[in-house]
Amino acid sequence: MTEFRVAIGKRRAFRRRLADALAHGVATAGGLATVLGIGTMLLFLTAEVAPLWQGARVQLEGRVPLGEQPSLLWVSTDEYRELVQAIRADGSIEWRRVADGRVVHNSRLPGTEGLGVEAVQSPRSGQVVYWRSDGVLVAANVVTHTEYTAAGRALRPETAELGRWNLLPPGQTPRLFSTGAYTDKGISAAWLRADGAVEWWSVREQRSLLGGGRQVEMREVIRTADGARVQSMVLNHAGNQLLMGTDEGTLEVWQRGPSASQLIDRRRAADRASISVLAFLLGERAVAVGDSAGGVSVWQLIRDPQTTTGHRLVRIHSFRPHQAPVVQIARSERDRSFVSADSTGTLLLRHSTSEQTLAEIPAGSVRFLVFAPKGDGLLQITLGSEARAWRLENPHPEVTLKTLFGKVWYEGYDEPAYVWQSTGGTDDFEPKLSLVPLVFGTVKGTLYALLFSVPISLLAALYVSQFSPPRLRSAIKPVVEIMAALPSVVLGFVAGLVLAPAVEKHIVGVLMALPLAPLSVFLAGLLWHACPAVVRARMPHGGEVVVASVFLAITGYFFWVTSAYWEQLLFAGDFRHWISEVGLGRFDQRNCLVVGLAMGFAVIPIIFTIAEDALANVPQRLVSASLALGATRWQTAVRVVLPAASPGIFSAIMIGFGRAVGETMIVLMATGNTPVLDWSVFTGMRTLSANVAVEIPEAPFGGTLYRVLFLAALMLFVITFIANTLAEVVRQRLRERYQRL
Repeated sequence: MTEFRVAIGKRRAFRRRLADALAHGVATAGGLATVLGIGTMLLFLTAEVAPLWQGARVQLEGRVPLGEQPSLLWVSTDEYRELVQAIRADGSIEWRRVADGRVVHNSRLPGTEGLGVEAVQSPRSGQVVYWRSDGVLVAANVVTHTEYTAAGRALRPETAELGRWNLLPPGQTPRLFSTGAYTDKGISAAWLRADGAVEWWSVREQRSLLGGGRQVEMREVIRTADGARVQSMVLNHAGNQLLMGTDEGTLEVWQRGPSASQLIDRRRAADRASISVLAFLLGERAVAVGDSAGGVSVWQLIRDPQTTTGHRLVRIHSFRPHQAPVVQIARSERDRSFVSADSTGTLLLRHSTSEQTLAEIPAGSVRFLVFAPKGDGLLQITLGSEARAWRLENPHPEVTLKTLFGKVWYEGYDEPAYVWQSTGGTDDFEPKLSLVPLVFGTVKGTLYALLFSVPISLLAALYVSQFSPPRLRSAIKPVVEIMAALPSVVLGFVAGLVLAPAVEKHIVGVLMALPLAPLSVFLAGLLWHACPAVVRARMPHGGEVVVASVFLAITGYFFWVTSAYWEQLLFAGDFRHWISEVGLGRFDQRNCLVVGLAMGFAVIPIIFTIAEDALANVPQRLVSASLALGATRWQTAVRVVLPAASPGIFSAIMIGFGRAVGETMIVLMATGNTPVLDWSVFTGMRTLSANVAVEIPEAPFGGTLYRVLFLAALMLFVITFIANTLAEVVRQRLRERYQRL
């Protein structure tokens, strides 16, 4: 019998050891899997973000000898960078293949038979404007069409005249000229005369309401304000704004009006140097300025009511200077990138928004410099008439730590600012990718949610664990925990479509009820305490909750119903107008007050449950000892139980913080998603999580926006990781402090 019992004991011990080993293995595997999953997620996010910091790469793809005679006046390339298009002084056009230098097509500029060409400009891709030797200005399309056949892709050049205008006597051609783009509404041109003045000419098509039309021609002679010599000039595409740079380093902006032009502003753009080259950047809100000392900067007009014209020229970006005079600036047609070239043949690739010098290219010499239409290449013509095709990889030029987290002076803005605006309505839109408004919105939404949820959760947990009867505790705790099961999308839906309009309608009542409702509960407690002991004894244990709830409901209902009366009495019937008048900002229907209420409702169950468990698990001997020494229940709860449970309470708050930081649907549906820097409770915000949810479906794969959104996700990951780590460290220290009680 004894041997049988020993055998059974051994088998049971073996099963226990086997179960312990199995449980240990499962727990270890689960922990390792969790760590591996978090590590994999971190590596994936890092891998998606890392290309943002990849610099530009420039590689020489081919050399094409173009020959000297007749002399070159203009060059360009197609969107695939397969052909070099060269316009010569005799009016001929030739297309050469970059791969082998072979001429694949020849043509002539329209209207140049028997005449020479003196100067050529290309104000728009596929369009050229040129002066003939007889003083006639001609606009023409010179484009390369792409055709797809069974043999593959084929390029078909085509030329077509758009219009011609007899502007100068035969034999007179301008030394310097600039032209706007030709449209069905007309064309403008400006050129430097022999006497140093600038003649500005334009022709416009004016149409009447009855359908008729006539051409209106306007000529005007402009001289610099200080009599300096004009060294460079540029017209915008519309032909109504002219910028001129002088030999004294001043930059002048002239605006064409209905009858005459006006000097908008003039500023010194170069110190002790002349302005050698001007070039509008994409969108034509800003102009790149190069000077004879090698300086490169970007300028724009901003609004200034203190000036007579209402505008003022300001330098918004400065770049690393060249070691020699700047002779060429070529802009990209895809973004704010541009290339500046100096007289020694050094090319510097820049980006206006990020104020970066992305790459340096030792080109040797530069006669012409052109960006490829897709912005992925450069075409350089040397002084020896050799075309060099450069391949350009510049995927994320607008991203730096400054553009993501610092103030940037964007085009069209009166001062540097933190702005998130990733998309626009036109192709020349300047992306604004500052993460500061998103981080600010995340902190703002989290703060208002915790201000609402933390006091309610902790006080409720303290009451349920220390003062409520067991039956009431067993009823309240499951109900609050069930609140955590409500989907956040439902809470966001209710907050956006029901709560937000209701709060807007009764905003004054809500604002008055928020501080006065807790005060009414406090008054209810005083009345309860003032009641005779006989009366309180007749009430069941926990009846004080019913009394407090009644006072709370009556207070809330009173201010809800009388909200319109209080608004009329205190704010002349329009609270929204009042806050704008006193300088408190605007009032948005979906604002932080609504988000705080809705997101606080979602966070309350988490904080309450963890805090209540921590308070309830305080050793009963500590409570009994405090009561035995004469302390009241309230003194015991505040001075004994709360300190002992502080590690768990801190963990509850930090977990609630992490829940609020990562909340997406409530913020997405209950706020206006406006990325603003404003602490006002009456305005909305945009958080990191909501921004990722809104914009990731439309972000081009692998593009800058796509990777910046992954950076936002990585920041969320890091924020929650730091918060949880901090919570654990603090919890362990508090636990060590109070574990000997």
